[in-house]
Amino acid sequence: MQIEGAKVFAVYGKGGIGKSTTSSNLSVAFSKLGKRVLQIGCDPKHDSTFTLTKCLVPTVIDILESVNFHAEELRPSDYVYEGYNGVMCVEAGGPPAGTGCGGYVVGQTVKLLKQHHLLEDTDVVVFDVLGDVVCGGFAAPLQHAERALIVTANDFDSIFAMNRIATAIKAKSKHYKVRLGGVIANRSRNTDEIDRFAEAVGLKRLAHLPDLDIIRRSRLKKSTVFEMEPEPDSGLEAAQQQYLQLAQQLLDGVEPLEARPMADRDIFDFLGFN
Repeated sequence: MQIEGAKVFAVYGKGGIGKSTTSSNLSVAFSKLGKRVLQIGCDPKHDSTFTLTKCLVPTVIDILESVNFHAEELRPSDYVYEGYNGVMCVEAGGPPAGTGCGGYVVGQTVKLLKQHHLLEDTDVVVFDVLGDVVCGGFAAPLQHAERALIVTANDFDSIFAMNRIATAIKAKSKHYKVRLGGVIANRSRNTDEIDRFAEAVGLKRLAHLPDLDIIRRSRLKKSTVFEMEPEPDSGLEAAQQQYLQLAQQLLDGVEPLEARPMADRDIFDFLGFN
């Protein structure tokens, strides 16, 4: 099931790096630029969109289970929720722990959205995908995306995960239209190691969100950064502008990147310390 018409982005990165915070603020930035936006959370814990909706919404897989997987009984209002500034929110959910495949859930979500013609009125789709790419199932959003974005911090573990993700995207790009769009530096005062690695493997940093306390507190308050009250020296306005600039850059179109991921041993040597 291909998504046609809308610009589709898939956001990846190490677990806990701030993908959901990045995705939600980016979705709002797209909406502030006048676009109709749909965000799809692809994590079984279904917390991708709670800063947009202010709650944990039911997942597609839970809703399907409630009707014995008779999708024809569902209406869009059963699984699509409107969030802040009109961003439409869907949580795909996931199979019970130890069973099933996340890729099936993503596929069923896209199928439902197409059956109910919800993608026809959408300008931008943002997939927020859990953790590292460890299996083909959670790489499934790459089959629908035009550009994949990697969220990383300026540390070894985050960059190591970024390298593995770049490898997965490269593999998917042989059979699908998805290409690497670039890197978003998050929760980092500096970007020296990110930039050094990016230059070595053919990646490009698109944005830098420092480790700001007001961004951390925005998530605790179930809010995006665009809803927070301005505070002196908080960096809030700069963060808002970063998201808006990133959204505009992605709408204008970023060049596809042909990354050359390193072997695991090589990245240890590259980022290691004496």
